[in-house]
Amino acid sequence: MEFSKNIRIFGRAKSLELEIEDFLDKISTSSLIFKHAIDIYLNDGATEEFNEKLAHVNTMESEADHLRRNIEHQLYAYTLIPESRGDVLGLIENLDNIINMLEGALWNFSIETPDIDEEFHQDFRTLTEMSILAVEHLISASRAFFTNLADANNHTHKVMFYEKETDKISTKLKRSIFASDMDLAHKAHVRNFVEHIDNVADCSEDVADRLAIYIIKRTV
Repeated sequence: MEFSKNIRIFGRAKSLELEIEDFLDKISTSSLIFKHAIDIYLNDGATEEFNEKLAHVNTMESEADHLRRNIEHQLYAYTLIPESRGDVLGLIENLDNIINMLEGALWNFSIETPDIDEEFHQDFRTLTEMSILAVEHLISASRAFFTNLADANNHTHKVMFYEKETDKISTKLKRSIFASDMDLAHKAHVRNFVEHIDNVADCSEDVADRLAIYIIKRTV
C-alpha cells in the first residue's frame, strides 16, 4: 500500500517511504499469521504446521529488525525529515515491540505447550481476534500518520475500542479458568497464556496513545 502523493512527510525520500511501508506490512502479516497459529494450536497443539507459522513470524521479526535499523540509519545519516524525525523513530521503535511480542507469545506456546481445555477454546479465539484487530487498526493508524491525520485518529480510536474488548474477554476467561476444577498450577499456567495474548492489545494501545500525541504535534 503506497502512501498518498498528496500529503507526504518524506518529500523526496522515496526509499525511506518504501522501507516504512515494508516494515508496517511485516507487522501486519505477522499478526495474521499469529492468529492462524493460535487457531492451529487450539485445534491440534504444537504441530509441525504450528511451528511453521512460528518460523514464519520469526523470519518476519528478523526482517523487521533489519528494516528498523535501516530506517534509523537513513533518518540520521541523511538528516531526513528533521522536524518529525524523533516522532517517526519513536513510532517505529514502539511498533517493533508489537512484532517482538507476537513472536515471543508463539515461542511460549511452542516451549511450554499449555494444556487448554476445550471449554476455553472459543474465548481464546475471540481474545486473539480482538487483539489482532487492535494491531491491524494500529498499523492502519500508522500508515495514515503519513498521509491522512483525520483517518489516523479514527483508527487510534478503534485500537482503544478493541483493547477494551480484550480486557473484558480476558477477565471473563480468567474467571472461568479459576472457577474450573483444574489444579491451581494448571489454572495459573493457562492464565499466563491469556495474558500473553491480551498483552498484544495492551501494547497496541500504548503505541496508539503515543501516536495520538505525534498526530497532535503535526496539526499544531
